[in-house]
Amino acid sequence: MAPPLGTMDAPETPCLIDRWRRPYTPGLFTPEEFEQYWTLGFVLKKDVFAPEELEPAREAVNRGVADIADDLFKAGKIKNKHEDAPLETRLTLIEEQFPSASVLLHKRGVLPKEFQALWTDPRLMSVARQLLGDDIGGHPVWNLRPKTPQQEQATVPWHQDAAYLDKVAWEVHQVTAWIPLVPASERNGCMQVVPGGHRTGRTAKHTCCAGGTWYVELDETDAAQTLGVDLQSAALTCEVPLGGVLFLNNILPHRSLNNLSDGIRWSLDLRWQKWDQPAGFYGLKEVIPMTKSGQPDYKVDWDGWANLSRSALQEGILKPETKSLVETVKAIDASHVVEPVLKIDGVSSVMLSVAKSPDSPTSTLGDPFDTTIAGPWMDQWPIVFHNRHTERHERGSVQGWHKA
Repeated sequence: MAPPLGTMDAPETPCLIDRWRRPYTPGLFTPEEFEQYWTLGFVLKKDVFAPEELEPAREAVNRGVADIADDLFKAGKIKNKHEDAPLETRLTLIEEQFPSASVLLHKRGVLPKEFQALWTDPRLMSVARQLLGDDIGGHPVWNLRPKTPQQEQATVPWHQDAAYLDKVAWEVHQVTAWIPLVPASERNGCMQVVPGGHRTGRTAKHTCCAGGTWYVELDETDAAQTLGVDLQSAALTCEVPLGGVLFLNNILPHRSLNNLSDGIRWSLDLRWQKWDQPAGFYGLKEVIPMTKSGQPDYKVDWDGWANLSRSALQEGILKPETKSLVETVKAIDASHVVEPVLKIDGVSSVMLSVAKSPDSPTSTLGDPFDTTIAGPWMDQWPIVFHNRHTERHERGSVQGWHKA
């Protein structure tokens, strides 16, 4: 059991949190919630949205699941698309025919307009302004999470979000909004946090990879030494109703629980930071500006942000044959292009646009139904448990990578 909120002994605030902290300004957070964010590292707001306001996002998820089902069916991977099944069970039924189908949805990374609208909703932006000030941007790491029942790959172990990013961003304040698209309970795998686990301002040691997944895991011994917290005794379970939002910072330890229910726990996590600070996304994609000082009518250029992924980044360390591929891709008609994220040679990561015919499934180079995930964070921490994801990473072949 975690100590009651407000009863924890507050250590001297480290300089990093001092640099992050801002004076209170009116917004969605009350003065008490604002103070809790800095002291405990999180705020759970249970009534940010009316449940029906999340229906557009749920419909966008439905479309994504339908696309996965169509592609698997056309390829002969499944025999039943379960078109009449509800959002809470359809992907589970598909996984009975094609295990890890949820990974395919996770890897596509398509940001539909409904998610764009949610990300820039005035209520969420109000919190971002309270915590970050002006010149706010959207971090390139966002996630749609389909937590299918009793699946290891959907259960994220203890970690700090900063552990997935390049060290250049470890001192950059990033704010996360975790938004369930169904009621999130302990039974269906809601989040747990460690109140106050951010207050040393440090990122502790993690190891890679947890079990049969691509996730890094916070080392419990190092968490005690570096962060001054006991992960098990300090864990606080955060059940979030539909319409609620869990806000947290990027160095607060947290995890998700196993889904013991019969339904899928769907959620989105969206992130903000100052757009002129490093994202820590290994040079792949920068922060998308959402507000600009002196421009009250500024409009987010979503298309421009997507276009950034059409050129190879960090080309200087790519092999010549890869550079040739990049130049070929750049010349392809944009109407026949998709935008997967690729890893090259286990050393650096780039985003490439890969040609495809209009009627072929969305894919990365190689197998479009590959369910392994690998990425640069695997180079950052000791690999102490090897599995198919780390093996793919170590082979150094071209492969997709997506933050979990």
